[in-house]
Amino acid sequence: MILIILVTITTVTTIVYMSVFGKETLRVLKVSTTTSLYVTGLLEKLAEEFRKEYPNVVIQFIAVGTGRALEIASKGDVDMVFVHAPSLEHKYINRGTLVDGHIIAYNYFVIVGPKDDPAGIKGLNNPVKALRRIYNAGVSGMTLFISRGDNSGTHIRELALWRKAGLNPIGQKWYIESGTGMSKTLMIANERKAYTLSDIGTYLKLKGEGILGRLEVLVDKGEGLINIYSAYIVNPEKYKVNYELAKLFLEFVLSRKGQKIINEYGRKLFGRPLFYSAYGKENELKELWNTLLEH
Repeated sequence: MILIILVTITTVTTIVYMSVFGKETLRVLKVSTTTSLYVTGLLEKLAEEFRKEYPNVVIQFIAVGTGRALEIASKGDVDMVFVHAPSLEHKYINRGTLVDGHIIAYNYFVIVGPKDDPAGIKGLNNPVKALRRIYNAGVSGMTLFISRGDNSGTHIRELALWRKAGLNPIGQKWYIESGTGMSKTLMIANERKAYTLSDIGTYLKLKGEGILGRLEVLVDKGEGLINIYSAYIVNPEKYKVNYELAKLFLEFVLSRKGQKIINEYGRKLFGRPLFYSAYGKENELKELWNTLLEH
């Protein structure tokens, strides 16, 4: 697990503007984030547009699972976080770690699997029923399921769906915990012709790159698949953070320009956006966010 964390931390991206801006002082914003927002390129796109208005800003992204992103925030090692696990977020809010939270975007989780679909879940509009079929197929030796197994937002949602199904697959031979990010988990599922739960954005990006030739989306409808992304600033009253700069970036993401970027991102390349903006849907999404607190 130590190796995995070290490898993940190497995904930190630093965009440094050197002497181009003369003697203007560079300001650094440190952000821990769920992998899906980073791997898809959305955060880099938002940062790129933000830097056009504030060219003296250096943005450092640490892309890890949501659980790890929140742990980093709780140590005061970053200024803000982007995450997608309401039940975990709520705990850190209550601890006083996070402030100024806002829902910024949403998309959906999907169950993907091999084209021959040995569990027979294709087209189901009930992810819980789909997992029951996968469980039975796994016990019968017909298939495998690859779990993130990393306390990420996707992993937490997957476990919640298993609980709703009244099943516990952990420890069974057909249930494999990768302990890795979404991209690697999808690639393992593709290689092993297995099922997994994925955010649609990461799946579409890798599928568009020709990496997931053996996998297809089998279940994309039903209760429990909404995937809500939120941003928070680390509490400046508890930690030494760059609150003003974090606030500035958060306001940009929530602005009409930022929300338009989110709503359009991926449309040209994939024929559909990878994410949907929260603009105009804040109240509805907040209600859904509240229903996910028990997950």
